[in-house]
Amino acid sequence: MLPLAITAGEPAGIGPDLCIQLAQHGFVDPVVVVCSPNLLQARAETLGLSLVIDLWEPGSAAACKPGHLSVYSIPLDVSASAGVLSAKNANYVLKTLTVAAEGCMNGVFSGLVTAPVHKGVINDAGIEFTGHTEYLQELCGVERVVMMLASEQLRVALVTTHLPLADVPDAITTSLLRQIITILHQDLRCKFGVAQPKILVAGLNPHAGEGGHMGMEEIEVISPVLDEFREKGVELIGPLPADTLFTPKWLADADAVLAMYHDQGLPVLKYQSFGSAVNITLGLPIIRTSVDHGTALDLAGTGKADMGSLQQAIKSAALMAKLPTSTSPAI
Repeated sequence: MLPLAITAGEPAGIGPDLCIQLAQHGFVDPVVVVCSPNLLQARAETLGLSLVIDLWEPGSAAACKPGHLSVYSIPLDVSASAGVLSAKNANYVLKTLTVAAEGCMNGVFSGLVTAPVHKGVINDAGIEFTGHTEYLQELCGVERVVMMLASEQLRVALVTTHLPLADVPDAITTSLLRQIITILHQDLRCKFGVAQPKILVAGLNPHAGEGGHMGMEEIEVISPVLDEFREKGVELIGPLPADTLFTPKWLADADAVLAMYHDQGLPVLKYQSFGSAVNITLGLPIIRTSVDHGTALDLAGTGKADMGSLQQAIKSAALMAKLPTSTSPAI
């Protein structure tokens, strides 16, 4: 398998630490960290950990043995210290993402795993940046992507993401729902190997609208779209009340849950598996996974950062990269 690319994210955060900590144990699958070698070496010294950096070029083998890290060198713009943000490194952070994503599109890497970035400091540099997902969407030239968080027990995809709650009802349109369901269904088959995905769909309102007494979105928007897909053979269950959807009765044989908004679906998943869940971007022409946490500036350089989520993100990306390319027809 081609190596996975890992971007180490914000240089002042825990991304570099996590890469170094994981390298102490070695890697099951080949990985290449797209990062500044000097940053990694300096952070390893701060952490008191031994690290051998093998500079990597496309086409060469990636180190997997303990204590070694293959690095695709991207120089920092200014030196970085643990926990100390600098807007002067914003372009460096975005360059690592660009190089890694383009490498995936060009067949250099099999997938992309991203450590956390700091949105605020990138915006402080005068660069409009709303997050990894939107940046990669534009870079890959796709109209729509879907945010999904996954643990070993549960997958939750979102119709809307980072919107004020007051804006959510108007944002949920038939067109948007069609796009989201299409992407979710396709990628469950192509990237997760689920032949016939069963998707639970949450309603927007309490009790899924209570037959129109608590809102009309389920009747006027959500149900008609679900019916369209059911006629094509897609197994969609819902709209279901979100307060009872996340129970063993419903989740036992479900492949994913589709939630209408960010805080409807993600609190359940994060309560269950925070620190070991994975953020996955569906709808891209590349594999992209990420951690489920932020830069944790207060933990950078301390050796106390938890490797679980990055470890799981690498494992998930590798599993997807090993699946045979699907030739199943689009819905």
